[in-house]
Amino acid sequence: MNHFNQTTPETHEHTLGERLKHYRLEQNMTQEALATQAGIARRTITSVENGQGCTLNTLIRMLQVLNQMDLIGPLLAKPPLNPHEIHRLNTLQEAPRKYASKPRKPIAPKPFVWGDEQPKISYQ
Repeated sequence: MNHFNQTTPETHEHTLGERLKHYRLEQNMTQEALATQAGIARRTITSVENGQGCTLNTLIRMLQVLNQMDLIGPLLAKPPLNPHEIHRLNTLQEAPRKYASKPRKPIAPKPFVWGDEQPKISYQ
């Protein structure tokens, strides 16, 4: 089992904040300079580096300025096709699925009717 799955999101936020601070200091960049180049507030940089989280947009902006986009490259890359999808594309020429289908409800069998019967009318 992957130890990342056993760690809390708050711990991950703190670790990411420390790493982003390390990358910033490695480039001898101030929080103010990073904030200006990323188009975000300096206070946001402080919050992120202290492990208080941020939006995905903020994270991407910071990674771009710090030249660390390769860290999330695998998430941005198009996933490879599995053998089933390759076979389906080669034989059926169907487009790959975009959405998951809803579970189908079982169809209840209808009672057999001869066709000459009159509908039953109940009077209450």
